Amino acid sequence: MCGIVGMIGNENVSEVLLKGLERLEYRGYDSAGVYVANQNERHLVKAQGPIKQLAEKMTSETTGTLGIGHTRWATHGIPSEENAHPHVSQHGKVVLVHNGVIENYRSLKEDYLAGYQLVGETDTEVVANVIEQRMEAENLSVKEAFKQTLRLLQGSYAFALIDTNDVDTLYVAKNKSPLLIGCGSDFHLVGSDALAMIHQTNQFIELFDGDFVTLTTNSMVLEDAAGNVIDRAPYTAEIDNTAIDKGTYPFYMLKEIEEQPLVLRRLQQKYFDFHGNVLLDDTLLQEISASERIYIVACGTSYHAGLASKAFFETLTKVPVEVHLASEFGYYTPILAKKPFFIYLSQSGETADSRQVLVKTNQLGASSLAITNVPGSTLAREAKYALSLEAGPEIAVASTKAYTAQIALLSILAYAIQLEKEDSQLNLLQELTLVEEAMTQVLTQKEHIHQLAKDFFRDTNSAFFIGRGNDYAVSLEAALKLKEISYIQAEGFAAGELKHGTIALIEDGTPVIGLITSEVTHLHTRGNLEEVKSRGAKTLVISETTFAQASDQIILPKAHPLLMSLVSVVPTQLLAYYATLERGYDVDKPRNLAKSVTVE
Repeated sequence: MCGIVGMIGNENVSEVLLKGLERLEYRGYDSAGVYVANQNERHLVKAQGPIKQLAEKMTSETTGTLGIGHTRWATHGIPSEENAHPHVSQHGKVVLVHNGVIENYRSLKEDYLAGYQLVGETDTEVVANVIEQRMEAENLSVKEAFKQTLRLLQGSYAFALIDTNDVDTLYVAKNKSPLLIGCGSDFHLVGSDALAMIHQTNQFIELFDGDFVTLTTNSMVLEDAAGNVIDRAPYTAEIDNTAIDKGTYPFYMLKEIEEQPLVLRRLQQKYFDFHGNVLLDDTLLQEISASERIYIVACGTSYHAGLASKAFFETLTKVPVEVHLASEFGYYTPILAKKPFFIYLSQSGETADSRQVLVKTNQLGASSLAITNVPGSTLAREAKYALSLEAGPEIAVASTKAYTAQIALLSILAYAIQLEKEDSQLNLLQELTLVEEAMTQVLTQKEHIHQLAKDFFRDTNSAFFIGRGNDYAVSLEAALKLKEISYIQAEGFAAGELKHGTIALIEDGTPVIGLITSEVTHLHTRGNLEEVKSRGAKTLVISETTFAQASDQIILPKAHPLLMSLVSVVPTQLLAYYATLERGYDVDKPRNLAKSVTVE
C-alpha cells in the first residue's frame, strides 16, 4: 500500500519520478506528489486522485537533481492534497514520504509537537515535524534527528527524507515495509518495488528491517539497526521492461488474464526437466512429506488459491491440509500439530498479515515455505524455503494470473511430494499442458462472455456464485473478483447451503452463477440451481463438457478433475472484467483497494 520512488543524480529527476509513480500506481491512487530540488530551486507538487492529475500539474520548471515521490493509499486522513505526500515540516527543514503505519503517532504529537500547526491528518506529517522539533530542540543534524526519531516510532515504515538545506543527500530508512535501493553509475534510486526503477537500472540492494541509508550521487552508506556500516552486494533484477506495459490491451487485467496459459508454460519450464522430472529441493520435499499437518496461510485471492488446492494436495501427499486467513491466524492461532509445516502464499511477498504469522511460526521453530511472485521479497527471505510463481509483473489490483500460478505451483509441489513417497500414475506435466490448452480455448469465448456479462451484470446490485467442492472454492474467488472491481455485492456459497438460509436473498432477476465440474456432485448443484430458478433467479451455468447440458451458457474443455479450478476460474475473471467495463468503472484501479497490502 502506497508507493515511494526517489532519486539523486546529475540530471533532472522529475521524469524518472513520474514514470516510477505511474508504475507504482497499483499500490495506491488516492493522491500523489513529488518534491524536487537543486542548488537553486525547490518544487513541491501534489494532487488528489490518480497520477495523471499530478502529471498535469507538473511543468517544465518542475526540475531538480534530487527528488522524492509518493502515490498514496489512505490510512490516516481522507484522500486530499493536504494529506498527500511528500510532507514538509512546519519550518520547512525536512521533506518526507512514508509507507506504513506509525501506531503511536498521537502520543508523539502530544509529547513533541505542542505549538505546531499541522496541515493534514496523517501520521507521516507528525513524523516529519518530530524530526524538525528534535533538530531545533537539541541542535541536531537532520541525520541525527532522523535516527533519534526512528527510535521513538512504533509500527511499520519505509521512509525517504530530504534535508531542504542539503540537496546532495537523500536519507532512507526501513522497518517492515518494503524498500529497495537502485544503483547506477552516477545516480542512486530508492523505491517500493523494482518495477518503479527498472527503466533506469536492474541493479538493486535489498533493505532489511532497521536499515538506514545515506545516498549521494556517487556513494551509498548502509547502516544496520545497530549503526554498523555494512557492505551488501546488489542483485540483478530479471524483469522484462516491456512486460510492464499494457501493449495493445486497454487494461492490464485483460492482458494478465490472457497471459495465464503462458504462466503455466513458464512454471512447467521452471520446475520440470526435459524428462518430466520435478526440479525441487529434496530437503524441502522431505520436510513436507514428514510433517503431520500442512498449514496454508494467506489473504484474499491467495487464500482462495489455497482452498482450491487443498483437495489436490491432500489426495497426492496424504498429509492433512488446513487453509487459514493470515489476519485471523496470527491472533487466534489453533492448536498445532507436533510436526507442522507452513506454506505462505502471497503475490507480492510483502503481505503484512502473512508476515506477522511467519514471524510467529519462525519463533516456534516451524519450517516454512513462501510461494511468491517476487523473489527476494520479505516473505521469501524470512521463510526457510521460497519458490517463485514465475507469473511476471502483475499490475492490475485484481489478481488473476498470480492466483492460477499459485494453484499450479502447489500442484507441482504436491506431485513432487507424492513421488518422494511412491510411484505415481499421474503425469502432471501432461495434465498441466492440457489445462494450458483448455484455458486457451476458454479465452476464445471472450465475445460470448462479454455479452453474458452485459446481460447478467450491467444493472444488477447483487449476484451469487455457487458450487460444491473445488467449485465452491472457485465460487469464492469468482465473487471476490466481481465485487472488487464492479462493486456488485457478490458472494460465493456452497451450493448445498443455499437452502439453509441464503436462498432467502433470492429475488426476481437475481443472477446466480453455477459452477459444475465435479462428477460426484454435478447433479446436486443442478438441483440447487433449479431451487433458485423457481424463486426468480436468473441462472448462468459454467460446466465442464462431460456434465454439460444444452442450456448451459459456458462450456469448459475437460481437464484433470482436481485441476479444473484452473480452467473454471477463467470465465469468471472475464465476467468480472466485462461487467466492470459495462458499468463504466476503471478495471485496473478499483476504489479503496491497493495491490500490495503492507499494513495489518
